[in-house]
Amino acid sequence: MARGYDVTVCRNVTDIDDKILLKAAQEQRPWWAVAQHYEREFSHAYEILGCLPPTVEPRATGHIPQMIALIGRLLDSGAAYAVGGDVYFSVASYPDYGQLSRQRPDDLQAAADPAGDVLKRDPRDFALWKAAKPGEPAWESPWGPGRPGWHLECSAMAVYYLGEQFDIHGGGIDLIFPHHENENAQAMALTGKPLAHYWMHNGFLNVDGEKMSKSLKNFFTARDILKEYDAEDIRHFFLSKHYRSPIDFTREL
Repeated sequence: MARGYDVTVCRNVTDIDDKILLKAAQEQRPWWAVAQHYEREFSHAYEILGCLPPTVEPRATGHIPQMIALIGRLLDSGAAYAVGGDVYFSVASYPDYGQLSRQRPDDLQAAADPAGDVLKRDPRDFALWKAAKPGEPAWESPWGPGRPGWHLECSAMAVYYLGEQFDIHGGGIDLIFPHHENENAQAMALTGKPLAHYWMHNGFLNVDGEKMSKSLKNFFTARDILKEYDAEDIRHFFLSKHYRSPIDFTREL
């Protein structure tokens, strides 16, 4: 309960996507081992900082049937099309595309699906289902073996646990486009309503005025910083700033 409201918090775990497969290839580890490692590190960071766990924490790989069903609905609505084992969302089918991120559709760059660019009707169309490639994990579907696209994964899990429209959708400011824009476009195509009533995007954490980066050697984890400071102090530091503002971490502050 929070201020009299019974709150359900859903925190999706994207345990299969392009970045995980790339990381697995670089580290020469199974993709699932990479996904599990970072999921554990993420959850542990929240735990040691004293944050409450979410109500549900679904993994993408555990909800493939829901994702296939959602893609089928988008195909039936005419907002998506299948070609060569892939399925794409048609950006042209949603005239208000770009509204959430306040961008003009004509100014948008091609979606990041280079392998299938030649098959797309429009370079801005994004993948809902990706046909299997040699050595990649794959699931059976009506369009052939493959895996879901990132944007579709999150939409399917959110809708399954929270309904076709819910109150608050959160995430980092870097997710406004294309991720949240694409999630919302899928919802509008299916229901004619935004996926969420409110979209909340948190700012970045900077260190001594610069973006946290391993190359700048200013990178640290929650586990590292808790060797220097108490968890309550760190929580108070974060809560002293507006959630949309970038936070500049310095030891003096």
